[in-house]
Amino acid sequence: MKYLLVILTALAIASAACSPSSISRPPAFIAPQNYATPVINATSYPTVQAPQANSSQSVSGFAVNLQRAWRDGKQVYADVCYTLPDSSDWIIWNAQLSYADQNITQFSISMLSKQDATNGQPGQRCDELTFYVPPDANLSSASLIVQSLGAQPTQDEYCSLLLPKIQEALNQRGIAITLGCSDVNGAMTMQIVSKPASMSDQEADQIVYSDEFFTIRGPWTFPLNLGQ
Repeated sequence: MKYLLVILTALAIASAACSPSSISRPPAFIAPQNYATPVINATSYPTVQAPQANSSQSVSGFAVNLQRAWRDGKQVYADVCYTLPDSSDWIIWNAQLSYADQNITQFSISMLSKQDATNGQPGQRCDELTFYVPPDANLSSASLIVQSLGAQPTQDEYCSLLLPKIQEALNQRGIAITLGCSDVNGAMTMQIVSKPASMSDQEADQIVYSDEFFTIRGPWTFPLNLGQ
């Protein structure tokens, strides 16, 4: 009887050791999931040529001509020519592209051509303006607006070109400032010779060296249709 009990006990232990819960199994295999690959449609950037060409606007006797304008993707280009008032280095200072309720005032500029004045004919400069717009911008009713032309003068140009103009404006406005030119370190330099005692040097400088004397203000406005 003792031997039978021992045998039964041994069998019970062996059975427990071989039960499914005690056998080590490898990790269950997980079938890979089939995920849909997202499809990204390439944005279509239109290329549109504005129907308007060689459109000219004149403001205060100064003409600006839009030769052509076109849209290429996220960029709008405009070729603009304008008459040079004198031999200074004139350039488009302020311009904007307006559409819907947006006004884009940041632009890059590159000179296309420049002709000096000859035989009594004024010179001319042509620039290409580049504006960046959102790819979904609706430009079917847009406008290119040239706000101003400018030419930052050198000290020599203040004496050779601007002094008579500035002095005449001061006299017409009844501002008692007298200007003159003298040689400073080998260069002719415009100086304030006299001013009212109640006027500070800073106030006099702000009046005399205002950019109004070397800026031509528009605006010159050109309607554009560059598509939706």
